[in-house]
Amino acid sequence: MAALFSLLSPETAMLVSMVVPVLGLCAVALLDRQPNLREAASLITGAVTLYCTLTVFIAVGAGERPTVEIVEMLPGLSLRLAAEPLGALFALIASGLWIVNTVYSIGYMRGHGAKAQTRFYMAFCAAISAALGIAYAGNLLTFFLFYEALTVSTFPLVTHERNGAARAGGRVYLGILMGTSIGLLLPAVIWIYGLTGTTDFVLGGILGELVQNMPVVFAILLSLSVWGTAKAALMPFHPWLPNAMVAPTPVSAFLHAVAVVKAGVFGVLKISLYTFGASNIAASGMSDVILYVAAFSILAASLIAMTQDNLKARLAYSTVSQLSYVTLAAMLATRYGILGGGTQIAAHALGKMTLFMCAGAIATAHHLKYISDMRGLGRIMPYTFAAYIIGACSIIGLPPLAGTWPKFFLMLGSAETGDLILIAVLIISSLLNIVYLLPPAVRAFMDPVPEGMDDSRIQEAPAAALVPAWVTAVGCLVLFFLMGDLVRYLEPLVEGL
Repeated sequence: MAALFSLLSPETAMLVSMVVPVLGLCAVALLDRQPNLREAASLITGAVTLYCTLTVFIAVGAGERPTVEIVEMLPGLSLRLAAEPLGALFALIASGLWIVNTVYSIGYMRGHGAKAQTRFYMAFCAAISAALGIAYAGNLLTFFLFYEALTVSTFPLVTHERNGAARAGGRVYLGILMGTSIGLLLPAVIWIYGLTGTTDFVLGGILGELVQNMPVVFAILLSLSVWGTAKAALMPFHPWLPNAMVAPTPVSAFLHAVAVVKAGVFGVLKISLYTFGASNIAASGMSDVILYVAAFSILAASLIAMTQDNLKARLAYSTVSQLSYVTLAAMLATRYGILGGGTQIAAHALGKMTLFMCAGAIATAHHLKYISDMRGLGRIMPYTFAAYIIGACSIIGLPPLAGTWPKFFLMLGSAETGDLILIAVLIISSLLNIVYLLPPAVRAFMDPVPEGMDDSRIQEAPAAALVPAWVTAVGCLVLFFLMGDLVRYLEPLVEGL
């Protein structure tokens, strides 16, 4: 096995993983009139990309820290790639789930007879390349450039339907994400470079003296960085996420599990650890402010989710809540808090992707999107709703599913700080998760089948739209038992805490 993943050096693998999706984009464009070959090209691109990210992941786990200096523009300011545990994990999640999402997209897009499928797969290729650039960013400048590229490359996916609702959702999407990154994050990057002469990511941070000598400036920079990374959907810059649900369901799964929101919370955690430093954040008064905004977002988004009848909208607000766990983890700045944030990125990706793919399977098979119309549907789509229950229970945090551990670690992290209010927030959040995630499935199995539907036979979505949901559902179970290995992989992030 080791020999298989030693064909490329980790440095080469990082570069190849970002270049291959661009080549895949070109192949998809050339095969526009041959859909079978076009989709095969997407899958082959995904497989090669996954191989490269696995190569990097294994090397980082063995203690290597591969680095590639692409070009230096100014002293201390370069386009730089560097792999460390958190980035290698994010890259593996993104590339692995991209393959699952591509299979699902084939079933969904064909099942709906969707138009412009070539453009759809091309945008996916561009977006995954940008996401991997974020994962392997070696400094703030590189992170910012690929962060912007991800926004631009996913805009065609959000507006894929090209109708009024898609255009309106796209305006909100682009306006908030680019407005916050250019208006908040970019000034922070420039300011940090001006103060330190570098934007490099260094574990422990590069602003240690600033928190003591210029605490107000440190607090401002921390605020600009956290809210400037609006893909993390921290309130009040969260509306882009529910508005983006006008996109086809494979895009929703991609936004929530594979790339966009994960890039946001990854960015918040990465910048917190590698630019500001956990110990410096703990000493800053601003961390408490952001901490309680995250706690408010967790509960407020859950309450809004309870009011949504549209299943995708309910899941979108659920994501706003779940993402805030990672921001909370970054601001806790404790050993278990950080481990909770890192493991939440992986566990939430599997659970939420399962839920969105189930929502898409329901829409594909029966063209239903409102929960009130799905009562009794579980008797016709038992496999879809069984997978939904597994994904929901993982998000809730019920064992033996992956989502159990992040909440446990976050509670331990809150206990490390002695903050009982945060422990209460996490408990209440789990209870609210039960209230808004489980009833749709319970009613689907317990209520009578809707009038006009034949309950004498199972009527599931095509296999390509159903099997991927079960892949991620099983992943929720497997990750529960592998969480110890993942924690050991992430332990270098908390050395010295």
